[in-house]
Amino acid sequence: MEELEPTLDVFSIQKEKQLPINSIIHGDCEEILKKIPDNSIDLIVTSPPYADSRKKTYGGISPDKYVEWFLPKTKDLLRVLKPTGTFILNIKEKAVNGERHTYVIEIILNMRKQGWLWTEEFVWHKRNCYPGKWPNRFRDAWERCLQFNKDKRFNMYQEAVMVPMGDWAQTRLKSLSETDKIRDESKSNSGFGKNVSKWVGRENAYPTNVLYLATECYNRNHSATFPFSLPEWFIKLFTKVGDVVLDPFVGVGTTAIVANNMHRRYVGIDIKKEYCEFAKKEINNGKRKRTK
Repeated sequence: MEELEPTLDVFSIQKEKQLPINSIIHGDCEEILKKIPDNSIDLIVTSPPYADSRKKTYGGISPDKYVEWFLPKTKDLLRVLKPTGTFILNIKEKAVNGERHTYVIEIILNMRKQGWLWTEEFVWHKRNCYPGKWPNRFRDAWERCLQFNKDKRFNMYQEAVMVPMGDWAQTRLKSLSETDKIRDESKSNSGFGKNVSKWVGRENAYPTNVLYLATECYNRNHSATFPFSLPEWFIKLFTKVGDVVLDPFVGVGTTAIVANNMHRRYVGIDIKKEYCEFAKKEINNGKRKRTK
């Protein structure tokens, strides 16, 4: 498929659906997604404007209307995602009148009705979150990263995100008991068991579904950027070189920048023209060094 030059103009996409490879597109993603071909995207990573947030930049969406606003977009995202692809949604519910609103739960349930599989939930723990207190709760130090798929058989490259075994392996695996050498059932009757001996000699282990990532600590001309390391982790896990990564709320281009650096192709969409221009400039200037 012919690659297009990065663009800010939605009307440069041909009338017949053609994937606008390596483009930052200015416009409403709900309209632009209709122009993207079926089953053409390998990974979607995005963080839409949160309810009642970013009113100066995105106008703000009421929590009571958030599901109605979001579902038309997920309908087209389902269409454009490949059967082997994955959708990662970074989102967090807010407190309204002293209790947590249910719009995130409602989104999950309604997306399942659309045909999505809610496969997994990752927790982004903001390790540099500063403290805070309200009358009935403390500051949020984590956000959801919800994983959705079209099919139970999707691309996943788990070895790409393995982590060092850690110091515990030096002592825990040094002297094994007999029960360590078999799949020892949990003594609490939880149904879980493990064979500790399988980890002997290994340098790396599979991670958990909790991501310990710091928030961005410098100004990137946007009020709510997620860190480069967040899309980078999911791009490693769910794509290979040459795959296509979509962010329909790309902001200043974090997902697109990382995808480009990792030799993936990208499509970014945002309704704010100044963000699109900034994202394009960052990519053209080679923001950050390419990673493997």
